[in-house]
Amino acid sequence: MFGLNQRGVNVYAKIGIETGVLAANPHKLIIMLYEGAITACHSAIGHMQKKDILNKSAMLSKAIMIIESGLRLSLNKNAGGEIAVSLDALYAYMSGRLYSANIRNQPELVLEVIKLLTELKGAWEAIGNTQSVSQVTPMVQPSQDGLAVNRNVANYAKV
Repeated sequence: MFGLNQRGVNVYAKIGIETGVLAANPHKLIIMLYEGAITACHSAIGHMQKKDILNKSAMLSKAIMIIESGLRLSLNKNAGGEIAVSLDALYAYMSGRLYSANIRNQPELVLEVIKLLTELKGAWEAIGNTQSVSQVTPMVQPSQDGLAVNRNVANYAKV
C-alpha cells in the first residue's frame, strides 16, 4: 500500500534535473553533462556484468551522445583556443573508446573513459571554485536560441 511508486520517483527526479538545468549557468551545465556521461558509463558496466547487451548498448550510446552532442558540440574553438582544440580531440578519443567497449564488451575501456571524465569534471569544478565563471565559459559556445544547451543537458542527465 505504501510501497515506492517507481514512475512517481522517476517523474520527481526528472523535475529536479530540469529545475537544476534551468537555474544553472553554462559552467554548471558542463559539469552536469560530465555527471550524466559518468553515470551512463557506470550503468553500462553494470549491464555488461549482467550480460544485458541491450541496456549496455543504450547506456554507452547515451554516454557517447552526451560527449558528442553535449560536451563536444558546446566547444568554442575560436574563443577557447588550444585548450578547446585539445578537448575536442579528447572527446573524440573517449567516444571511440566507448564505441569499442560496446562492440568488444570490454568494461576496462569504459573505466578508462570514466577516469578521464572524472578528471575533467574535477578540473571544471576547481576552475569554478577559483575563478569567475565568466573567465572560463568563453570555451562554451552559446546556443542559437539560448535554451538548446539547457534542453540537451536535461535530456542527457536522465539515466
